[in-house]
Amino acid sequence: MSGKMIDSIDARILLALKDDPRATTIALASTTQLSRNTVHARIAKLEQMGALRSFERRIDPGSLGYTMTAFILTRVTQQKLSRISAALDGIPEVIEVHGLGGVTDLLIHVVAREADDLYRVAGRILDIEGVEQTTTALVMRKFIDYRLAPLLSSIAGDRVHD
Repeated sequence: MSGKMIDSIDARILLALKDDPRATTIALASTTQLSRNTVHARIAKLEQMGALRSFERRIDPGSLGYTMTAFILTRVTQQKLSRISAALDGIPEVIEVHGLGGVTDLLIHVVAREADDLYRVAGRILDIEGVEQTTTALVMRKFIDYRLAPLLSSIAGDRVHD
C-alpha cells in the first residue's frame, strides 16, 4: 500500500464490507449513509491503493484438508534471501512469509494435512540452500482470529464492532 491512509469515511465503508462482503454499492451507501457515487469512488480508491486484499484470505485452509497450522522460525544466509524467498514461493503449503528483525530472519506460516505432512513441509524448507536453521511451532489453538474491525471502528469513530 502506498503512503495514503484511510479516513473515517473509508473506515465506515470497510466496516460495512466486513459485515456484508457481497453488499452492492447501493446497499453500502444505505448502510453507511453515504451517496452511491461516494461509495463507488471510495471503493475504487481503496482497491487502487491496495487497501482491499485478495479474496483468498477468507478461505479456511481446513476446508481444503489442511487442518494443521504451524509457524516455522527460520534463520537464513542473508545474501541468499531472494533465492530462499523464490524457493518458499514454490511450496504450496507456505501461505505467508514475514521477514523479521531479531534472533530469527523469517516467520513462515504453513499448513499441513497431518503430522507427517508437516514434517515433509518443514524438511522441504530446511533443504533450501541458505536456510541455516528452523524451529517449528505447532498452532494448538487460535485465540483471536485475524481482525481489523477494532482498528476500523477506532478510525471511523464508532464503538468497537465484533
